[in-house]
Amino acid sequence: MILSISGVVLLGIICFLFFKKDGLKASHALVCALFGFYLAGTAIAPSITAGGASLASLLGGIKF
Repeated sequence: MILSISGVVLLGIICFLFFKKDGLKASHALVCALFGFYLAGTAIAPSITAGGASLASLLGGIKF
């Protein structure tokens, strides 16, 4: 739950900054689409959430 809420907040901030600074480009649209999937309760949202959790655990396992 904490990871999904922080993911929504992070993607929301990134989406806002993209609109404010550069205008919307194709890569920015992908981030906004991910933001929409996290907010919406569609049938594909659990798969995207699981992918985000998997990515977070992968990044969390990297040791410097």
